Amino acid sequence: MIKSDLPPTYEESRHHHHQQQQQQQYYSAQPQGESYPFTPYTYPTPVWHGAGAPAPGMAPVIPTYMSSGTPPSNPGDPEMYDFSALWENKSIRHAFIRKVYLILAAQLSVTTSIVAVFTFIDPVRLFVIQNPVIYWVSLGLFFVTYLVLVCCEKARRRFPVNLVLLFIFTLAMSYMAGTISSYYETKAVFLAVGITALVCVVVTVFSFQTKVDFTSCTGLFCVLGIVVLITGIITAIVLSFQYIRWLHMLYAALGAIVYTLFLAYDTQLLLGNRAHSLSPEEYVFGALSLYTDIVQIFLFLLQIIGGSSSD
Repeated sequence: MIKSDLPPTYEESRHHHHQQQQQQQYYSAQPQGESYPFTPYTYPTPVWHGAGAPAPGMAPVIPTYMSSGTPPSNPGDPEMYDFSALWENKSIRHAFIRKVYLILAAQLSVTTSIVAVFTFIDPVRLFVIQNPVIYWVSLGLFFVTYLVLVCCEKARRRFPVNLVLLFIFTLAMSYMAGTISSYYETKAVFLAVGITALVCVVVTVFSFQTKVDFTSCTGLFCVLGIVVLITGIITAIVLSFQYIRWLHMLYAALGAIVYTLFLAYDTQLLLGNRAHSLSPEEYVFGALSLYTDIVQIFLFLLQIIGGSSSD
C-alpha cells in the first residue's frame, strides 16, 4: 500500500489532539515535593479525617497485602490466613500455660498430701510396707493410664475423659511416691521435697528466659531416655542379687540429671516459640509431662539423700 500524503481531516486532527491532552494530563501529574511521575500503577494516598486519621506529616498505615503490591484475589479465602499465627497470639499462649500450671498445681497438691500422710502417720506407713501388693496395682494403673494418655490423642483431648484419666494417673503415681517415701526417714523426705521445689523453680525460670532451644535436640533426649531405661533395668537386676551402694547412687544421680533436662525440654514445649511446641489443645499432655518429670526428680533425689543419710 502507498502511504497517503494528504493532510488529516479536521475531525481526525481534533481527536488526535484530544488524546494527547488526556495522556499529558494523566502522566505528567506529580505530587508536591516528589521527583517521580504518578503512574496508573501507583496506589493513591488515602485521605480521611476524624478518628483514626494519621498525624500531619505521617504516612498512613497500609495493609500487608498492599505493601507487597499484590492484593488478594479473594479476601475470604482461608488460605490467606496463617493459622499458626493463632499460637503466636499472646493471650492464647498465656491462657494455655496458665491452664497447664493450674492442673499441675492440683496434681502436686494431691501428691504432696499423700506423701505427707504416708510419712507422718505411722499406722499408714506400716500398712503400706506390709502390703506391697497395692504398690504393684498402682504401678499397673500408672502404666495403663500413662500409655492411654500418651498414645491416644482422642482420649487426652476429649473432655471429661482426659481429666478422669489424668486423675487416676495422679492417684496411682502419688501412691507409688508415698509408698517409696515410707521407707525413708522424715528428714530425708523433707530435704528431697525442698530440693525438688528449688530445682523446679530454677529450671522453669531458666527455660523461660534462655535462648537455648532444648526442643531442637529431640534425638538427644530420646537417647537419654533409653539410657536411663536400660540402666534402670540393669541396676534393678544387679541390686536384686546383691546391694551395691555406689551403683544405686550412680543410677539415682543419672536419673535426677536426665529428668531435670526433661523438665527443661517439656517446659519449653509450652512456649510455642521454639523448634517444637505443643498445641493449645494439649494441656493435659503438657501437665502430664511436667508432673512426671517433677515426681521422678523427687524420687531420685530421695534415693540419694536417703542413701547418704543412712551411713
